[in-house]
Amino acid sequence: MNITTDIHSTNAVADRLRAEGTPFAVATVVRTLASTAAKPGMKALVLENGEFVDGWLGGGCVTAAVKKAAIKAIETGDATLVCLRPEELMADMQNTTEDSQIHVARNGCPSKGSMDIFVEPVKPQPELLVCGSGPVALALLRIARSFGFSLAQCGSIENTIADKHYLTPEDMAGASSLKIDRYAVIATQGKGDVSALNAMLNMDTNYIAFVGSRRKFSSYEDKLRAAGVSDKDIARVRSPAGLHINAVTPDEIALSIMAEIIQTRRATGQQRESHDKK
Repeated sequence: MNITTDIHSTNAVADRLRAEGTPFAVATVVRTLASTAAKPGMKALVLENGEFVDGWLGGGCVTAAVKKAAIKAIETGDATLVCLRPEELMADMQNTTEDSQIHVARNGCPSKGSMDIFVEPVKPQPELLVCGSGPVALALLRIARSFGFSLAQCGSIENTIADKHYLTPEDMAGASSLKIDRYAVIATQGKGDVSALNAMLNMDTNYIAFVGSRRKFSSYEDKLRAAGVSDKDIARVRSPAGLHINAVTPDEIALSIMAEIIQTRRATGQQRESHDKK
């Protein structure tokens, strides 16, 4: 087996998964003792359902332990170390079982070897999708990249700084299939507000906000219902967008929106962590 060639192949598959926005975990053998099939440096890629899509680490005992660890790592976003030990060495690992980042599993294979496998989740960058090309929309795109967001914009503008650019809300239909954390902001300033709202409400989003007064948004609710949007989805829209910091200028408004997005993102992460501890 040519390990170097395997690593190149695994890297190519990992690049493809990243481009598709598919969450996965990289499992890397970092240490072995006694006889083991896999050697240090060998890798495998595991999807969020536990499917191995590339690489090989060994037999059923290894596969089952890595699969379980990978599913949890992708769900929580936390890396973990899988320690496989033969039955007679399990007692030596007793103290490490209290560490949530270490998963100890029994190696029942006849070889009775030991392996340490580092399992690291790779999740797509969260996406900020901004509909509009006015001052608030552009200010929001400018500051968002430094917070680790990929950028997408819907609106007519020649020199956008976004990674993805959609001319109309209808162009965004294909984007909804990507499994990513998406934060959507409508800043269309009266130019196609309802169309943009309807398109974004039909996408899977962690956050959706409308830049405009509460009264203005309320005037659109009947049109959204007529387009088939449920009251539950309409209630998801934050209007006016952003935390209340007495913002006046486009940059200040953009800052208040970015602060609300970060607050939402961190609160979601804490809720997941609290759920995992129950």
